[in-house]
Amino acid sequence: MSMRPDDHRRKWDKEEYEKLAEERIKEEKLLKDEGENRKKGPPVKRELLKTREYKVDLDSKLGKSIVINKNTPTSQSGGYYCNVCDCVVKDSINFLDHINGKKHQRNLGMSMKVERSSLDSVKKRFEQNKKKMEEKKKDYDMASRLQELAEEEEKLKEYRREKKKEKRKIEEVSKEEPPSELASIMGFSGFGGSKKSK
Repeated sequence: MSMRPDDHRRKWDKEEYEKLAEERIKEEKLLKDEGENRKKGPPVKRELLKTREYKVDLDSKLGKSIVINKNTPTSQSGGYYCNVCDCVVKDSINFLDHINGKKHQRNLGMSMKVERSSLDSVKKRFEQNKKKMEEKKKDYDMASRLQELAEEEEKLKEYRREKKKEKRKIEEVSKEEPPSELASIMGFSGFGGSKKSK
């Protein structure tokens, strides 16, 4: 068999390449399934998002100077240190963003999902808030009464001081000798020898 001169192109075995492509697709699927199983693993149960039970301390380092060396631990270096994530954030706004963020909440073991509230939970919350308001009113009433009593005592003390000052003035005037004839002729009452009232 002689090859014709116009048939100079190389011939490809289509069946063989189709088999190779199918094998490659199968291998990719297997690797993808194994990767998903490795990533997923056993599902981690995370708590729902809940309110913070502690006060965030942003003011403790305010206005203080700290000397930082190469040997200073990261927890004592400048800025705000997060011991959960082991990182330092340089300012308070970014620190608040960090502790409210996804990474920090995951490290705490919480998902970013919020518990769906029911009618009963909302009613309970209203009752709790109502009780708190009543307690604040009682505390305020007690505090205002104490403040009023303190003000009344202060006014009474001031009134007594004024009375004592008036008595002293009256006593000093009565103790003074009547002005001499020479002083009355000249137009003044004394030579400034008496004590001045404060």
